[in-house]
Amino acid sequence: AKCAGCGTHYFPRRARCTNPECEGREVELVRLGTRGTLYSYSVQAYKPPPLFGMEPWAPYAIGLVDLPEGVRVMSMLSGAPGDFRIGSEMELLLEPLRHDAEGRAVLTYKFAPVAGASA
Repeated sequence: AKCAGCGTHYFPRRARCTNPECEGREVELVRLGTRGTLYSYSVQAYKPPPLFGMEPWAPYAIGLVDLPEGVRVMSMLSGAPGDFRIGSEMELLLEPLRHDAEGRAVLTYKFAPVAGASA
């Protein structure tokens, strides 16, 4: 979302602008960029609770990606923990997290390093 008054972007979207310096509160839906810069990341070596279950489970990276619109997005990262470098260009992907009881893929968004890009 983006505030119609001050232009502040939000992810996830919000029902109204929460910028304390803005007198407007109306937000509009906008598309955010699909590329950004890896600000920081950490490797999670513990199994998440069932609600966030992944199959097959393995240690994974979670990172903060800065988008051009000024939004910092927290996301799982796609790839091996050694694949990531702070300052690298990243791109948005949709990947299966697990499969439901009917065998359908449950998707999640992740960021992955852009092939050939360097920090």
